[in-house]
Amino acid sequence: MKRRDFLKKAGLGAAAVAATTINAPAVLAQKSYRWKMVTTWPPKLPVLQEGCERLAKRLDEMTGGQLKIQVFAAGELVPALESFQAVSDGTVEVGSGASYYWAGKEPATQWFAAVPFGMNAQGMSAWFHGGDGLKLWEEVYAPFNLVPRPAGSTGVQMGGWFNKKINTIDDFKGLKMRIPGLGGKVVAKAGGTVVLTPGGEIFTNLERGVIDATEWVGPYHDLRFGLYQAAKYYYYPGFHEPGTYLEYFFNKKAYESLPKDLQHILDAACMENEAWVLPQFDANNGEALQTLINKHKVQLLKFPDEVFKALRLMAVEVVEEEAAKTPMATKVNESFKKFQKVVGTWGTVSEQAYYNIIQPKFPLAG
Repeated sequence: MKRRDFLKKAGLGAAAVAATTINAPAVLAQKSYRWKMVTTWPPKLPVLQEGCERLAKRLDEMTGGQLKIQVFAAGELVPALESFQAVSDGTVEVGSGASYYWAGKEPATQWFAAVPFGMNAQGMSAWFHGGDGLKLWEEVYAPFNLVPRPAGSTGVQMGGWFNKKINTIDDFKGLKMRIPGLGGKVVAKAGGTVVLTPGGEIFTNLERGVIDATEWVGPYHDLRFGLYQAAKYYYYPGFHEPGTYLEYFFNKKAYESLPKDLQHILDAACMENEAWVLPQFDANNGEALQTLINKHKVQLLKFPDEVFKALRLMAVEVVEEEAAKTPMATKVNESFKKFQKVVGTWGTVSEQAYYNIIQPKFPLAG
């Protein structure tokens, strides 16, 4: 081959390689994130622990495997009520529970889960996403190196399981009850002894007489836990938790280490899971309640009006006492009360009117 031909062919080859390099899409190595989540929920618990597993799966799918979260139920990695500290310390990146468990860290945390005689699920969601509820929640958690996200609501809860009838407010005196948050403080003001234990220990404690009464969630979970085997009377409604909200909380350093696109995906996945939770309770509680009444012959009882009246007055006192403990609790309480008045005004002519006038009346049994 002549030298001139060789150089010509070599030049064309080099040009082709250069063109290919220029026109080829840039392939950038994406950093992968492998996180751990600890929860306050027992293993395989429907909706609650299930929701955490669901979130992890959704994030794996939405990020193409770039963000994977390994989920641990209560006690599998850390005890249930140490989840907050484990995430705050950076031992793990994510936690899930209910914010009233952390009242000892900051009283203001309780408002983001449930307030006795407070807002229902619809009102709480509106406060978080339409008011300043989520912004305040982030402000409360910031000193603990945490970023909170709403994880859905259980809806209105039941009043609880009791081994004696509640005929007057005095029947709470000396009663040992598993009940967290502000609701627990109301029971304490009524003369009861409050015991805070993880969900996985409720049945055993009730069966052995460690506690005389307990609240949990609602018929769907109460049936699964077999609480009807350990207590005689099932009371409603749940004055203490009219719209309990669950939570995800992320280690702030870990959250901020994600690129912006993954932060947005993470937030979107949390909101999608939040929207999924309440329908699961609404879809299953009715059938579970019928099973408890008709099959297991549970005695379903409504708290007497006079008891409710007394509990309401005590709840007002408790909320104001807790709000006065820290400037942050005061700030959150003021926001909550103001927003409840706003949504309550509309709720009177919408939701309340619907249940009182529009919806047909259905029997509790049969």
